[in-house]
Amino acid sequence: LQWSSPPEAIERFKSQEIWFPPPQFYEFCRLCNFSSLRELQQFSSARALEGCERWMPVMLSAADGSIQLLPGDELYPEDPDYTGEQKITMSTDKKVEDLMKEGGIFHRIIIKNINNLAVYVNIQAKYKHVNPLMMNCDNSDYNSRL
Repeated sequence: LQWSSPPEAIERFKSQEIWFPPPQFYEFCRLCNFSSLRELQQFSSARALEGCERWMPVMLSAADGSIQLLPGDELYPEDPDYTGEQKITMSTDKKVEDLMKEGGIFHRIIIKNINNLAVYVNIQAKYKHVNPLMMNCDNSDYNSRL
């Protein structure tokens, strides 16, 4: 075990010293909004009664990677498969870069490979939550549309 701040954990992930799955990467990016545990605790206490939203990432396979679509993203389905029973597969022949250039409303995690993730969010978080800081593990820049 090793204690790391969220930015330190992300840097260790980028350098491939450690690995964590996309949902944890997303949460580390969200934790980067807070400079101390006290600040996080104050936020958490103030926000606790606001409620929460059930999420199910929906995977979109692209020609050169994958995108985990999250609620609010323009490509997120209206009726996601919360149980996995429907085995819905979304795919496209387009490249991730093309999907990013064509899009405008993002709440997604780009997965180029196991150690190359990027979070893109430009929607308002629900229930007084905070959006993750947008982190990118490679040099791709899709910020021109954000």
